Amino acid sequence: MTIEQKKNGSSVCIAVAGRLDTATAPELESAIQGVPGDTTLLTLDLEKLDYISSAGLRVLLSAHKAISPKGKLKIVNANEAITEIFDITGFSAILNIG
Repeated sequence: MTIEQKKNGSSVCIAVAGRLDTATAPELESAIQGVPGDTTLLTLDLEKLDYISSAGLRVLLSAHKAISPKGKLKIVNANEAITEIFDITGFSAILNIG
């Protein structure tokens, strides 16, 4: 998995590529925890994400809970397979997926 992070004012975009699973979830969790405290919009670009496991879903849910008091989490460019996982698990109703 590769992670690219870009900051623009109070917005941070993290692009994730590859597989988000038990082995790689801690890496994304660490990147999200390193987001500056003044961030009001955290965007996760999943355009190049091939696979997400329950461990990856847990990281997304944790990120959503962490940023909710001061801003929002937005998920963009999720492919059909990832979107289907969000739908099946009910994450589509919890997360802002655009």
